[in-house]
Amino acid sequence: MRRTLHTALLTISLFALTAPVALAEGHDGGEGLWGETDDKVITNAGFFLIAFFPLFVFTMSVLQGHLEKRKDRRKAAAKARSARADERGGW
Repeated sequence: MRRTLHTALLTISLFALTAPVALAEGHDGGEGLWGETDDKVITNAGFFLIAFFPLFVFTMSVLQGHLEKRKDRRKAAAKARSARADERGGW
């Protein structure tokens, strides 16, 4: 209950602090941060997305493969260490 109250108060104060920015004068006519958005800008953004996602999936797959090989090497090294009696210690 206390955490919920704390989160609610934090959210309300965040909204209260950012409301003046949202209601500020000097409207830009709907341009946004990029500027005038025409068909060329939208098409280029679409091409960027078409190129980005396959490259992202490829990069993450290569990274995952690298991490899996690393994990397998570490497991094999641990198994080899435990198999040697002089390194294992004990009786």
